[in-house]
Amino acid sequence: MSDQQLLRYSRHILLDEIGIEGQQRLQDASALVIGAGGLGSAAAMYLASAGVGRIVLVDDDEVDLTNLQRQIMHTTQRVGQAKVDSGRAALLQINPDIDVVALRERADAARLAQLAEGSSVVLDCCDNFATRHAVNRAIVAARVPLVSGAAIRFDGQISVFDPRLPDAPCYACLFPPDGGFQDAACSSMGVFAPLVGMIGAMQAAEALKIIMQVGVSLAGRLLLLDARAMEWTSIGVARNPACPVCSPCQ
Repeated sequence: MSDQQLLRYSRHILLDEIGIEGQQRLQDASALVIGAGGLGSAAAMYLASAGVGRIVLVDDDEVDLTNLQRQIMHTTQRVGQAKVDSGRAALLQINPDIDVVALRERADAARLAQLAEGSSVVLDCCDNFATRHAVNRAIVAARVPLVSGAAIRFDGQISVFDPRLPDAPCYACLFPPDGGFQDAACSSMGVFAPLVGMIGAMQAAEALKIIMQVGVSLAGRLLLLDARAMEWTSIGVARNPACPVCSPCQ
């Protein structure tokens, strides 16, 4: 690292659990962020500020005026731009030393598998079950850890699914593909603006911990947040031996 980088990341380097070695791991890492909306905004901005060397943003949408209440990576001046291009501009303003790849596309299963293969960690910041399950299948196959977040109205959730751990569940263990879960869109249900920032920032924290090999991840635990009462609930999640995605029998 250069003298400027040592200064930029000095508050990380001062932490015994991180030091120069942990910061170097961040610089050498690649994070794949699926979704450049509310969750993706907060998550990607913290990844960039922390010094993750390569951030890949995947989203096929454009910045809309209704996004600006919560999607803090975007600005009024960039309404109408592709979210990934707007996001790339924002991240490089925060940290010009990193590489930000903007992919304006709705990645299918084959593409997600390709993108996951080259990633240190994947952050699922999307808003629908179909994409979440496709991302989960890709990370299980690639054996790459996944940080999954969701937020609607005043309710948020976050967990880590790490296929490198022998007994850790995957997303499909918790939400089976045939479980009949319905998508809830914030365009019709609404969402409390700071909620996506809180969950997205926690996704970044989990991703950074995984990359730096610091602390204990949320693998095997689901955190639920009721932002009205500001109460957290932690639920243990076990691996499903009959899971259609991660079971050794599949």
